[in-house]
Amino acid sequence: MEHVVIIGNGISGVTLARHIRKKSDKKITIISAETEHFFSRTALMYVYMGHMKFEHTQPYENYFWKKNKIELVFNKVEKVITTKKTLVLSDNTQLKYDKLVIATGSKSNKFGWPGQDLEGVLGLYHKQDLEQLEQFSKNANHAVIVGGGLIGIELAEMLISRKIPVTFLVRETNFWGGVLPEGEAKLINKHIIEHHVDLRLETNLKEILSDENGRAKAVVTESGEVIDCNIVGLTVGVSPNIDFLKDSDIKTNRGVLVNRFLETNIPDVYAIGDCAEQHEPIGNRRNIEAVWYTGRMMGEALAQTLTGNRIEYNPGHWFNSAKFFDIEYQTYGWVWAKPKEYEKQFYWEHTSGKKAIRISYHKDTNEFLGINTFGIRMRHEFFDKALTERQSVEFVINRLKEANFDPEFFATYEKEIAVQFNRQFQTINA
Repeated sequence: MEHVVIIGNGISGVTLARHIRKKSDKKITIISAETEHFFSRTALMYVYMGHMKFEHTQPYENYFWKKNKIELVFNKVEKVITTKKTLVLSDNTQLKYDKLVIATGSKSNKFGWPGQDLEGVLGLYHKQDLEQLEQFSKNANHAVIVGGGLIGIELAEMLISRKIPVTFLVRETNFWGGVLPEGEAKLINKHIIEHHVDLRLETNLKEILSDENGRAKAVVTESGEVIDCNIVGLTVGVSPNIDFLKDSDIKTNRGVLVNRFLETNIPDVYAIGDCAEQHEPIGNRRNIEAVWYTGRMMGEALAQTLTGNRIEYNPGHWFNSAKFFDIEYQTYGWVWAKPKEYEKQFYWEHTSGKKAIRISYHKDTNEFLGINTFGIRMRHEFFDKALTERQSVEFVINRLKEANFDPEFFATYEKEIAVQFNRQFQTINA
């Protein structure tokens, strides 16, 4: 019986195992060094904030794995010997495979700052990070978060919920300035400050200072300012978690290099999820995508290939969503922070400063290219269809009511948006 071994029990590895089991009776083993059972990584913040217990983040009962004949190994892979189709684990035991899938996810970035390995310095990715944060929060009187991305703002919200004051160091001129156009970035800057976060833009970390017990006691910025703190959150992005492959003959760059079928350079070895890197990007997407839903889609696609129906991974149109404290954000298609030469953008912001929409379209053809929405819920299906059908920007503006998912929205703002759009771009509707 063919043995499929999956390294990593995140969303991509577990989705793969479930879908292989639905289609076949192959032997399946999942190895993880992080937790014994799969959990929802995106729910970690809600455990800390007291909205749920850790066991609520586990979508499957512990008996699910045995019932579905999926063997779980709680151990760390130290080495992959592809010539012998063998894994060496941290206790020196060996495990043979017929097909190997690397699904080891990400690890938090560190950029060699002095003091980055002190006690009290952490990322927010693994369950162990949450456990450390819980411990450090007991006597904390100030936290500094470094890095202006989605994980940083989640960590800020978590700490504020425990009444721990937060200073947020962001290298860019605006929060998430590499992704959000200026209008939305400024809206979110303001929102962060309203939640009593000390937001420092264009501020870089220089080093982290230690007390006599090897615990973080302050950070020093590049301008020389010393900020006292006993928690330092390093949320400057993540990188593929693939150090254990450095002596193997599996080709890597930043991640494990794969083709559209998620195959590596070695026969019978595959990679999926955050640790997989496409040789050539798919459309405008990045070569590595540390996104929950793409990990799930890769697991589903590879399960087809491994059970006899070889198909390419095709993630479809880009979309994503997040929450900035209590402002929900969605994006569909492509809206660039700095518009491309072929792109025009229309921006509407409500006077409350809590709701906004930016629509991107082609300057020559008026084709709808993408939308950002803040504080307004929109239907995924509507924009997915509009992008597939290559509809015009007028088509989308005139049907925002259909796209809407938020009962307050179309009653109040839909006409206002259309009027502003038509006033701004009369030539389009001429």
